[in-house]
Amino acid sequence: MDLHKNLFVTALLMSCSCNGFLVKGPSGPLVALLGSSVVLPCYVNESLPVKELKVIWIRSNLNTLVHVFQDGESRPDAQYQDYYQRAHFFTEEIQHGNFSLRLDDMRAEDKGFYRCKVYTEQESDETLVQIKAVEYLSVSGSANPVSASVGEDVTLNCSVKSHVPPEEIEQVSWRKTDKNLQLLLFEKNTVSPGDERYRERVEFFSSEISKGNFSVRLRSIRTEDAGVYMCLVKTGNFSASALAVLEKLGYSVLHTIVLIFCIAASGSALTLSVLWCRKMRSNNANAALGLQMCVVSVPNLIMFFAFMFWGVIEGFLNESVACCAHYFLRPLLLLYVSPHSQNFPGDRRIAMHCVVHLQYSLFTNVIYSVLFQSFWQRSLRYDQHDRVLITVLFGIMILICIFNIIFLLAELIRNKDGHMRAVLDLVSDIGHEVLPPLQLIFLFYAFGASGGALFVVGVFPLFLTLTRYNWNEACVEKFKCLRSFRRAAWLFFMIVMIAIKVYSYFLALGKEKDCVGWYCVAAFLHVLWGIVVLKHSFGDLELPFRRIVYLTGSVAVPFVNSTALMTELIYKMANGERAVEDLRKVVFSTECVFVFVVLLLIIFQPLIKKHFQCSAESNPASGQNEHLQDDEAPHNQSNQTQNSVPMREIRPFLKSPEQENGEDGSGQDTD
Repeated sequence: MDLHKNLFVTALLMSCSCNGFLVKGPSGPLVALLGSSVVLPCYVNESLPVKELKVIWIRSNLNTLVHVFQDGESRPDAQYQDYYQRAHFFTEEIQHGNFSLRLDDMRAEDKGFYRCKVYTEQESDETLVQIKAVEYLSVSGSANPVSASVGEDVTLNCSVKSHVPPEEIEQVSWRKTDKNLQLLLFEKNTVSPGDERYRERVEFFSSEISKGNFSVRLRSIRTEDAGVYMCLVKTGNFSASALAVLEKLGYSVLHTIVLIFCIAASGSALTLSVLWCRKMRSNNANAALGLQMCVVSVPNLIMFFAFMFWGVIEGFLNESVACCAHYFLRPLLLLYVSPHSQNFPGDRRIAMHCVVHLQYSLFTNVIYSVLFQSFWQRSLRYDQHDRVLITVLFGIMILICIFNIIFLLAELIRNKDGHMRAVLDLVSDIGHEVLPPLQLIFLFYAFGASGGALFVVGVFPLFLTLTRYNWNEACVEKFKCLRSFRRAAWLFFMIVMIAIKVYSYFLALGKEKDCVGWYCVAAFLHVLWGIVVLKHSFGDLELPFRRIVYLTGSVAVPFVNSTALMTELIYKMANGERAVEDLRKVVFSTECVFVFVVLLLIIFQPLIKKHFQCSAESNPASGQNEHLQDDEAPHNQSNQTQNSVPMREIRPFLKSPEQENGEDGSGQDTD
């Protein structure tokens, strides 16, 4: 109303004094930028005598003097303090009738109405100037770098001041500058999550947003979180940013615990193995058996806890779960290759097969549960029909594995022939023949490569041929093949099948960020599957060099993996980056090599045995085959002399001609 009233009065004066001067202003309201300078126009249509001239600029809504020009000069002593040295005339332009005012260092409170009054001795006139808005955007962050230990929570500061209310700011984004990773995004008053590495770990302080506080809390920080973070704010034509620095992080208590566990795993494996070897040499069977169980369990359980704590502080879910599950179940594999296996309850060979089959089934359950969890995170992108189909496939796989695990445990406990054994064989057949194709179909559908299911259908007959083929009966009775030939043929088909299944993982998971880690897991899982299938293909076979294989698996493999984990932690703390992109590459590659060597030794045991048998016959006292078959540990004191030990160990390998032809009346390969 004041503006309209003033404009009306100005127009009235103009109409009444046609011979007087007219004070003119801007054509419309002005918009200024915070901190900048703005010119408030005020001029007349003719030159006025400077000696008789008086110009006053007044802040209308506050009725304060902004600037005064009188007696041919500016009068700064008369202006209000807030405008001291901020309000200036264009002195050289006054004689030309230009009384515009330059207002420097614009502030948000400078918004409002300004009146320019021009007086002479005979007449006066005025104009009104409005600064409609002072637009500004100011973003400030942390003055000093933020430091913390791994596992702690930190706050990254970002305070926003603008002419726009905080809720109406167009966009606020937090990014990690070195890798261009987005943490959080505030857009149109809605918060969106960023990169999956920060999901559920970073959040705004919701109650502070209305105050312009867009700081974020980063929970459970990890070593790779160290770096520079940017808070970028955009609104209208303005954008501004602030930086927050998270310094190199110090070792946390959990870091120290993981390092201690890694050292303890290697040290305990080496120490217990040395003690076990000494007890074996002293023929102390009970003590050797107890130490063997310690070697099998203690280092692997320590590594299980090491990977568990590593997963807590670093948060690599897929890696930590896979490595933890492997080391928790790894004692079963070592029991399979360990000496003293005759101490298993019931039938030793059945028990040995059950433990490795049990590890395969349990580990399969864990791995596919992790894969299903990864699918479920992105399941909203799938149709309802596909989500139901994939969930049903996963449920069927889990049920098959659970039934198989139950029957394997029952077999380990009872270990008797009869109805339970028949049911076990039936369930095992289902597990071998149905489960792997179902797993591959699940992978193809769950990870967006459903066309690959046709690939599985094409490979399925070859898979059935490999697992159901009676290699002894076909090769020995029908084709009269040599034992070495049929085993080499079986190994060839097994390698082809494992390669096809790992390639299937490549087709299904090729777009995943951690695809290489999954390939290594798949390779280990299916080489382990090869050992399980071995019994169905050839019957019960022995493992040569059992003592050496056992020591390699119980000492060398944990040592390599614990060293890799320590290197990973130390390197990340020093450089903020990972030494190994995925620890599954190390853990499951070394384990895959170990299991494949076991598989090769079992398959080619006859050739190895024949070689050492010939060596023993040519030099009976040489003892070259001392470790070829060392399952038997002394159970009681023997009267045999040291010179008779080699022949005692050779004797199990000396067979009748019928046994040498691989026939024992049951079609099994009795080596």
